Amino acid sequence: MQASHSAEFKPSRDQRQTINRFNAHVLGEQYTKEASRLYPRTKEESRQRNNEFKLHDRIHEAECRRLKTPPKPAHEFQVTLEEDVFTEEKFKVYQNYQQVIHKDDPAENTKKSFTRFLCDSPLRRHTETRPDGTKKRLGSYHQCYRLDGDLVAVGVLDLLPQCVSSVYFMYHESIHKFSPGKLGALHEIALASEEGYRWWYPGYYIHNCPKMRYKMDYAPQYILDPVTLNWDPLDKTVLALLDKAPYVSLSQHRAKGAGAEDVHAISDDSGDEGATADEDSDSDEDGIDKSLFDANMPGIPTLAEMESVNMDDIRVLVKDALILYRVSDLVGWHETTIHEWPRIKARMAELVAAMGVDSTSKLCLDINR
Repeated sequence: MQASHSAEFKPSRDQRQTINRFNAHVLGEQYTKEASRLYPRTKEESRQRNNEFKLHDRIHEAECRRLKTPPKPAHEFQVTLEEDVFTEEKFKVYQNYQQVIHKDDPAENTKKSFTRFLCDSPLRRHTETRPDGTKKRLGSYHQCYRLDGDLVAVGVLDLLPQCVSSVYFMYHESIHKFSPGKLGALHEIALASEEGYRWWYPGYYIHNCPKMRYKMDYAPQYILDPVTLNWDPLDKTVLALLDKAPYVSLSQHRAKGAGAEDVHAISDDSGDEGATADEDSDSDEDGIDKSLFDANMPGIPTLAEMESVNMDDIRVLVKDALILYRVSDLVGWHETTIHEWPRIKARMAELVAAMGVDSTSKLCLDINR
């Protein structure tokens, strides 16, 4: 499992060139010359543009909603975030992509299979109000790219409280020369950064699958440790480990005292030795010995962000009680903080973080179990 922190991402030279090349195609030489005459940049703006590539500015530079007119650009380019419902134009892009790019049998690409695969996700769409009053869209969406009114690409996204999860990306062969896969990934990373999702999640990373190597181009990347659920940088050390064995846990590797010069992965059949280590640990009674927040997991708010979330009114079901109590009625609730793991308030903060900070009014804790 792999993730990238959008705020840390810096586009490579190749990615910058991809954006600039596509923008130049959309705008056209005539628009560029006329716009620079009608709307000249200041010396400071020109200096900044020449010395710094700002993804948030460049990735949207050719979108019609951002352009100053007149004059008219050579092409009209739009990017919209829409509901993940079936439409004929989306299905046509899907058909073309599967048959031309993936060489699928046309008989396999039916409307039913497309809908089941990429439409009508069970993930409910709604808007979350953050503590600062701003809004955040959550749920499954289609990010649609239109050129001169025609749908040419669709990014299938799950927008989670702290993560933009890239489910699938498809495009029409007519824009293949512009590297649409790269452009789509860069638009999604920009979305994660601009709207406060923090993480961009490109999905699973399978080391021996050549088709997944492109994910390494969007650095820095982090990989989930299957044992501790910590996120470690996906760097040369990890790649060298993955070259040696299909299963890698950096925590186990470090525990074995392996040095950088003795790079080898630890197999998953650790046998009785691993079981003995678990039995001798000082973990909590449920087998968990660290807070969820220590894992720095994409999609999970930080402790600092959770401090502003009011959990006092979460309902509690007590045995034989005629009414629902609030967690604030529990003994010791007001004497603890979310930083005192594994006490009740810290555990409740973990639950709310995992469920979504807007879930507090919907939760009911059954303490009879």
